[in-house]
Amino acid sequence: MVKNMLKTLASLMIGDLEIPVPIIQGGMGTRVSTASLASAVANCGGGGTIASVGLGGEAGMAKSDFIKHSRDGLIREMEKARELSNGVIGVNIMVALSNFEDLARTAAQKGADYIISGAGLPLRLPDFVKGTKTKIIPIVSSGRVARLMIKSWKKKYDRFPDAIVVEGPLAGGHLGFSAENVENPEDNALEEIVKEVLDVTNEYEKENGISIPVIAAGGIFDGKDIARFLKLGAKGVQLGTRFVATKECSVPEEFKQKYVEATEEDIVIIKSPVGLPGRALGTKFIKDLVTNGKQKIICKYKCLKTCDVRTAPYCIAKHMLNAVHSETVEDSLIFAGHNVYRVKEIVPVKTLMDELVKETIACLA
Repeated sequence: MVKNMLKTLASLMIGDLEIPVPIIQGGMGTRVSTASLASAVANCGGGGTIASVGLGGEAGMAKSDFIKHSRDGLIREMEKARELSNGVIGVNIMVALSNFEDLARTAAQKGADYIISGAGLPLRLPDFVKGTKTKIIPIVSSGRVARLMIKSWKKKYDRFPDAIVVEGPLAGGHLGFSAENVENPEDNALEEIVKEVLDVTNEYEKENGISIPVIAAGGIFDGKDIARFLKLGAKGVQLGTRFVATKECSVPEEFKQKYVEATEEDIVIIKSPVGLPGRALGTKFIKDLVTNGKQKIICKYKCLKTCDVRTAPYCIAKHMLNAVHSETVEDSLIFAGHNVYRVKEIVPVKTLMDELVKETIACLA
């Protein structure tokens, strides 16, 4: 008879920040991961993440004062989340954004528990959170990049990452891999990348007497997956796709139904104006793009550092904003992870979190 059955999961400790359930909800833009979703996850003991991109509103984003409208939108979502939850609330900010620095400084000054940052290397992020308690967490896709980030921050700012998110090629949205690697994800299995990064973090932890928890992300779907990465040595996981099909996610039902009805054949790899490949669902917009090629772009603001309207195939801001309106879902860019076809129903966040925790405990015990 088993006397010491596992009843709870170990908290994810990021410095002095405790996330009771070691599950972080991924930051998904545009307006997918807002206050309603982040606060619901935080209320269940996980890390709730607000995606900072595209919060300024269509009217605001079309004006010259794009930075101010984006900042105000982020502050508004953070304040809403704090009204709804006393749990852990963080912000995801893409390095590729032209207002990355302003959003990072704003998030830290307004008390974000953590900032997770990818779609580029957040080499200056420690400077933007100086004097605050905000934890800083880069997203990496290899042990080499993890070492580069650690060495860079240590040399320039005498600071280590508070944690590292390791994202594999099965994730949704922008991917830190070549298009060829994304098409052949078995060559870059998340398990192997996590091991690589753990080798790097373990080395620095032993040398410096610190803790740099590794958080696995990209293609994690259920408790069996979570348990596998916890056994490997990860201290937590990040999930995005599963949280879209929840009652508290703020996107329209038509968006969520695209997830529920998706098949493996609906998943496509697109070229993004961010300069990275991305995994998305094949909406009418995507199909028309394949048929008709580059669209004409009139950009009244520049939201991405890397976007050149002369060569960009489409306006990513326009088509991601289309996804949050019922009538334009088919004319939109809808990012999704590789396992989206396994999503079969829309449930409350608590139901999903309870299921993930129960499955994980069962697999670990």
